Amino acid sequence: MSVPRLIIFFFLFYASVLAQNAPGSKIHIRRSAEPITIDGVLDEPAWKSADVAKDWYLNYPVDTSSAPFQTEARVTFDDHYFYFSFICHDDNAPDIIHSLRRDFEYPLNDFVGVNIGPYNDRLNGFFFSITPRGVQREGIVIGGGAGGDAFNTYWDNKWYSKVLRLEDRWVVEAAVPFSSIRYKDGLEEWNILFDRADRKRNHLSSWIRTPIQYSTGMFAYSGQLIWEDPVPPAGPNISLIPFTTLSYSKDNEVDPSATNSDFQLGFDAKVGISPSLNLDLSVNPDFSQVEVDQQVINLSRFEFRFPERRQLFLENSDLFSRAGLPEARVFFSRRIGLIRDSTGLFQRIPILYGARLSGSLNKNWRLSILNTQTKKELSLGLPAQNYTVATIQRNFWAQSNVSFTFVNKKSLQISSIADTVEYFHQSLWREIIENNRPVLRKNDYNRVFDIDVELLSRDNKWHSSFFAAQSFDDFSSSRNFAGGIFFEYSTRNIYLRARPSYIGRNFNAEAGFVPSANIYPGQINIVTEFNYLIYPGNRSIVTMVPLLEFRQTYIPDGTLTDREYALGYNFNFLNTSTLEFLYSYMYQRLTSNFNPIDGSRYTSYMAGEDYGWHLFSANFASNKRRLFNAEIGFTYGGFYNGTNFNFNGQINARYQPYGNIALSFDYNDLRLPDNYGREKLFLIGPRIDLTFTDKLFLTTYYQYNNLLDNMNLNIRFQWRYRPASDLFVVYSENYIPKGFISRNNAIVLKLNHWFNL
Repeated sequence: MSVPRLIIFFFLFYASVLAQNAPGSKIHIRRSAEPITIDGVLDEPAWKSADVAKDWYLNYPVDTSSAPFQTEARVTFDDHYFYFSFICHDDNAPDIIHSLRRDFEYPLNDFVGVNIGPYNDRLNGFFFSITPRGVQREGIVIGGGAGGDAFNTYWDNKWYSKVLRLEDRWVVEAAVPFSSIRYKDGLEEWNILFDRADRKRNHLSSWIRTPIQYSTGMFAYSGQLIWEDPVPPAGPNISLIPFTTLSYSKDNEVDPSATNSDFQLGFDAKVGISPSLNLDLSVNPDFSQVEVDQQVINLSRFEFRFPERRQLFLENSDLFSRAGLPEARVFFSRRIGLIRDSTGLFQRIPILYGARLSGSLNKNWRLSILNTQTKKELSLGLPAQNYTVATIQRNFWAQSNVSFTFVNKKSLQISSIADTVEYFHQSLWREIIENNRPVLRKNDYNRVFDIDVELLSRDNKWHSSFFAAQSFDDFSSSRNFAGGIFFEYSTRNIYLRARPSYIGRNFNAEAGFVPSANIYPGQINIVTEFNYLIYPGNRSIVTMVPLLEFRQTYIPDGTLTDREYALGYNFNFLNTSTLEFLYSYMYQRLTSNFNPIDGSRYTSYMAGEDYGWHLFSANFASNKRRLFNAEIGFTYGGFYNGTNFNFNGQINARYQPYGNIALSFDYNDLRLPDNYGREKLFLIGPRIDLTFTDKLFLTTYYQYNNLLDNMNLNIRFQWRYRPASDLFVVYSENYIPKGFISRNNAIVLKLNHWFNL
């Protein structure tokens, strides 16, 4: 062979190697002529003749070699189910299984899974994962799998699986009812990807070669599922989930001698309007089974954002939750049915009903409309309130879209709320100037219009978005605009992010999340972040990451109010542990009075004052695969005109896979001069999580927060007696720490059952 031909041969050979399992690689699916038995034994003819997704590649700790323990994936279907199976080659080393609880924690378990995109838009879909012990995890994929909220596990649905554990492999066989997912009739291709986490070796692998800087769950690195036989037409898709709740409660601060009992009936319903458009209804919804929030010690001037866990607000929630930027989200579902009381704890506002129409209209258009109604709550000074939020989205290019969002909050019969009500809430009252003096006026409506444009390259290297929003109320007609730009660039070695934004003085999104709404008279924010990833190639360190962050905030007249620089260095070790060192400088010029502890006891910082201070931090997380592991962080430095030492973390112990004990803590030694305050603030939260089987769970969570002067106990028992059907028993109690005096307590019994009609 001549030299030129030899060069051509090696070039073609190398190109063919690179092309293997590249994004867009195809796997064909064919109808099974015989019934599939979900027993973990792949002996049906459909499995033997199915295409095999093989030759998997490592994504982590390196992305340049094949996975040492290979995986094979297959798919088939019949009139009712989409089937998938895996053969996961392994040895007899102990699996890493954190617990038997459904919707297991992603970083703490061995698992294998499939992501499907039935809309073929590389943006939206569903994922189904399973551990070697048969524990299931399912959810929805948002925005192509890019971003911190890209995988939502709070979506719950029925599917069936069986795992067979052998000496040199474990085998998964699973069936997902077509009625459990939304999809479009007539499509001949879906997006599909398969991935596996081998935690005991700290390996991540996938069928499609995925660069190390990206998640294996991103649709940008998915293949194509080719339907050799037509997808079954979506038939009637109606599910009814009735529930009953019996509760007993006692409020010792209001009337220690009175006991309140309540019996509630309600239901949720899912109605398939079309194969890809779904109507969700909830009448008298109850969320008593939802886990309590993990409390925080918040010494900043800004509101802390707690996550949404209520099922009513989750499916297709990305259309709402991604409107705007973190500095100004135009809709935040926790504004509905929850309000913070004078002690700093959240109180539930009863919701009469909720209705949501969501899904895809066709290949390019998505829609979501939500309407909810809350009851009048005179004890908190709140009238009945109606919330409507609607988004329509148009997809274009590879993974890009434009969205239009409308949010409307309406207070009903507001005249029935007394002017002298003790509870003050900004969404109900607004201070305005009349005859040169401030007065409070009742506020009966608030509306926001928003447009978002999101651009994402096919390989996820470039990501940018733009938003513009305008609010409307009865108090201001100018300076009520907000807008911003997000830009992100990510390669193997470089990560760059920039996010400038503007929020007008009178921009008011009452059903949204604007954490600084009460801090600044309008604001201009500039946020940038730069990381450089180094791969040393030694036997203990996977990556070293020097990082730089820069944040500045101005008010519209050009005055600098906040500045933060942060310079750090991060180590990611092969044994899953991490270590980070960080130096930061903080500067603040206050635009409003502020007291981090208690304004009734200590001197407050006043508007117009400015402060600058330095901070040094170190954070370490030990090997997560060990039965005993910990995450610990230290921060020491200035805090306005004083100092603060912070020690926080979590210590974990597990008896695999039946029990986990965790102790979280947050300690602040705050030393401020004169009468500004010297306090030792601490939060402690032991948690015991027992998973007796994959259907019986018991969680006990205790939290003591001396800043809120409150102790909280929450005990939650769950029996999943049938798929997606549960019995819950929940006990909660709040105590005054001094004397261990009960503030209030409640016990709730809830039973729900999922019917497919």
